[in-house]
Amino acid sequence: MAVRITLVEGDITAQQVDAVVNAANSSLLGGGGVDGAIHRKGGPRILAECRGLRASRYGRGLPTGQAVATTAGDLPARWVVHTVGPVHLEDEYEERAVLLASCYRESLRVAVELGARTVAFPAVSAGVYGWPPADAARIALGTVAEVTADPGFGGGLEEVRFVLFVSGMYEVFAGVGRELGLGLTGQG
Repeated sequence: MAVRITLVEGDITAQQVDAVVNAANSSLLGGGGVDGAIHRKGGPRILAECRGLRASRYGRGLPTGQAVATTAGDLPARWVVHTVGPVHLEDEYEERAVLLASCYRESLRVAVELGARTVAFPAVSAGVYGWPPADAARIALGTVAEVTADPGFGGGLEEVRFVLFVSGMYEVFAGVGRELGLGLTGQG
């Protein structure tokens, strides 16, 4: 069965999915934007698990392009998959684009290992990290479509949902989806 890729305009913290992806900073201890919203609405259990990760495997923080999971706390999801996107720098575009694609690839890998059937992503790096929206959408949608179409991609994943909060981002993702020839479904 093909994995559905959907677009939703709304609040990622309100999504009833198995795994919500957090556009985290490397500290894993909360911040602004999506990261701050997930920590605020998810409650203290998320922060406690993140502190445990920092005290064990990620003493120097989660590297850019990697992903790790915690409980979802009080969110209507089972898990939060934290990933650290790269800051956009034009003179380092190629290597940073690879890291941004890795955020999506690694988050999907972690979610599938957990047994997630539904995953909600924000537009990683498209906020304060300055990634141009259309390029962020191209990398996000292209990577997810490539990974989920791979016959070697395991698991029972049924839906990957992009939850777009910033005004206009839904239209950007929808337009890029059409350009890429993806059969996206959505509600704007």
